[in-house]
Amino acid sequence: MIKTCLAFVLCGLAATAHAQNSDDDWNKPVEPFQIHGNTYYVGVSSLSSVLVTSPQGHILLDGGYPDSPQRIAASIRKLGFRVRDIKLILSSHDHFDHAGGIAELQRMTGATVVASPLTAAALKRGHMAEDDPQFVGNTPFAKVAKVRTVRDGETVKVGPLAVTAVYTPGHTAGGTSWTWRSCEKDRCASVVFADSINPISSDGYKFSEHPEVVKQYEQSYAALERASCDVIIAVHPEFSGMWEKRQSGKPDAFLDGGEGCKAYVKAARDKLNLRLAAEAGK
Repeated sequence: MIKTCLAFVLCGLAATAHAQNSDDDWNKPVEPFQIHGNTYYVGVSSLSSVLVTSPQGHILLDGGYPDSPQRIAASIRKLGFRVRDIKLILSSHDHFDHAGGIAELQRMTGATVVASPLTAAALKRGHMAEDDPQFVGNTPFAKVAKVRTVRDGETVKVGPLAVTAVYTPGHTAGGTSWTWRSCEKDRCASVVFADSINPISSDGYKFSEHPEVVKQYEQSYAALERASCDVIIAVHPEFSGMWEKRQSGKPDAFLDGGEGCKAYVKAARDKLNLRLAAEAGK
């Protein structure tokens, strides 16, 4: 737990710097692997992309940096799946390190991109909104031509796959987590692809001067605490202890009975409280 929380803080502090370029430490290829049932990790070393599969077509979540798609595609092929069978690409939020590869992945697959309305608008214009806490130093990315919007609580489907949007704003106003059921033999699990809820900003930004953003974070904490969460996959995998769980070698290592979501929320809430206290001079 200490390692996970420390990684959460250190990665969060580095987020703005990493958004300027495809840093190798965040974008190293990793071996793809099964998380549970038809859910697979196909992302890079510090930027999660997740593939959910079915005979009728697949769903991909997030696209990494602009130069991550070829690595994501290679991982998908290595697992024995076809990239062109991806029917939907779901976006968590509109930062360069998670949305930068979506336009290329859409070109490669012909898939429909799905996002919250605010994230969809950012994907279409190719950069985050001006009211984003990290807007100073904003790094543009390739514009996404066509994006389908999704409501909070709405479920999108491909064949038997059903993935539900859970709005988790704060880190960005349009931030979205995604949930679904994934079954392996006779054991089904609730999976949460958890968007960032980390209070990171450009220099000079004060969360205490933006109570509406603080309120968004609290909304997101509550949403993730309510979510059925047997498996958590954070958009930065180390935030949810992904690598420690994988290396443990334990059966069903990624199933933690909801403890992962609780720890994820606690780390973020504690960090926001520390940030607000520092801004108040306490």
